[in-house]
Amino acid sequence: MNDLRKESVTFVKIDETSEGQRIDNFLLSHLKGVPKSHIYRLLRTGQVRVDKARVDASYKLLLGEAVRIPPVRRGEVPAAPAVNAWSSRRLVPHIVYRDESIIVLNKPAGMAVHGGSGISLGVIEQLRAELPECRFLELAHRLDRDTSGLLLLACRRSALVRLHDMFREGKINKRYLALVHGHWTNPVQHVTLALHKYLNPEGERRVMVSADGKPSHTVFRLQESRDDFALLEAELKTGRTHQIRVHLAHNGFPIAGDDKYGDFSLNHELARRGLKRMFLHAWRVAFSHPITGEFLELEVPLPSNLQQFMDGLKGNKRNG
Repeated sequence: MNDLRKESVTFVKIDETSEGQRIDNFLLSHLKGVPKSHIYRLLRTGQVRVDKARVDASYKLLLGEAVRIPPVRRGEVPAAPAVNAWSSRRLVPHIVYRDESIIVLNKPAGMAVHGGSGISLGVIEQLRAELPECRFLELAHRLDRDTSGLLLLACRRSALVRLHDMFREGKINKRYLALVHGHWTNPVQHVTLALHKYLNPEGERRVMVSADGKPSHTVFRLQESRDDFALLEAELKTGRTHQIRVHLAHNGFPIAGDDKYGDFSLNHELARRGLKRMFLHAWRVAFSHPITGEFLELEVPLPSNLQQFMDGLKGNKRNG
């Protein structure tokens, strides 16, 4: 690919990493530092062309097409995110599946999936740095910062589009393990409470049960009961923000260690006993490969710190 920073006309041939992308988004990603208004002006005036033809901003690029990009004057490109403590902890060893189209990562707890809001470096930024050969790398979905477990990423735009469709159509089966405080009795329980997102007075995102919220559905299955705790498997039927956490808290069973919706006095006691994070882990995902159609079923056990806390609880009544 030619260097787009040179003051000359550049022609870029579309490969599979940009196939299906809108031309305006393609230009925004390639012309760092150029104002959006100028990019749209280039499109309106026909200075940007695709296979010598004028296109509008919504045009989706096809494999093999040539995009003509005129010389433009750029502003200063923002510096790369500052490296934080996570940069010394490589993520590549946490990859549990990888091919030319997708990556499945066992995300450690405590790491956000992307930078921003005071976080200098997230999973996506660090993986891009560790895998420079992946010219395209995007998140297919998200996990909360304090949630560990399986996270799907796409290495091709076609895979990303298909994964988004599969999530929307409920064709990806995601299951989590959560430890809750209280006497849970139902072997299987469906929770279908609508959820509404809002900002609290401090400007932080929160979710609450509300009749005018978005439909949501979680299936909980009791796995074990120990002391006054229950280990549940949560199957997401919808993928709302903080869905598992809010569904459980609203029903009186907050997740152990949850600093947003949990029992704060209990969390303080649990930290003294060794649980210093939220006990929520994405342990299993099953889906058909977005490109090949091969059925994939991937599992990762509880992280050692969660398993150690479980082992320290009295009793060991296994259910099911």
